[in-house]
Amino acid sequence: MKQLLDLLIMNNLTIGSVESMTGGLFASNLASIPGASKAYKGSIISYSVKVKEELLGIDYNLIQEHGVVSEEVALEMAKRGQKLLDIDVCVSVTGNAGPTAEPGEEGVGIVYISVANKDKNMVKRLHLDGDRNEIRQKTVLSMKELIIDSLKK
Repeated sequence: MKQLLDLLIMNNLTIGSVESMTGGLFASNLASIPGASKAYKGSIISYSVKVKEELLGIDYNLIQEHGVVSEEVALEMAKRGQKLLDIDVCVSVTGNAGPTAEPGEEGVGIVYISVANKDKNMVKRLHLDGDRNEIRQKTVLSMKELIIDSLKK
């Protein structure tokens, strides 16, 4: 995380997150680094569909059409978070950390992360193995890597 924070500070960029299945784990990891406030501005934990719809403004029909665990919802979470938090870079995540999946949902370990920044938007689909907390930890590392990739010229 320190590498990411240093990159953001060096480029004078602000960052925040919109997290669902990680429940703020990305934000917690970033905020644990001394000096994080030079780049980190805040996060929205949108664990429930209701919060995604009412606070973030994700369209009900988009969620019904693609599912809450989808590329489309992850991208909307990142773009809306970027505006709401007034930041340069926003990372979002939606997925299923398990231990079970509801009928019609993506399976356990399916995760979508998205980054919205000034220059480009990116979405990545992951299929992770492990227990609930291992999946969440692996997701946070992938979020960091996708942000770094999005900042490369």
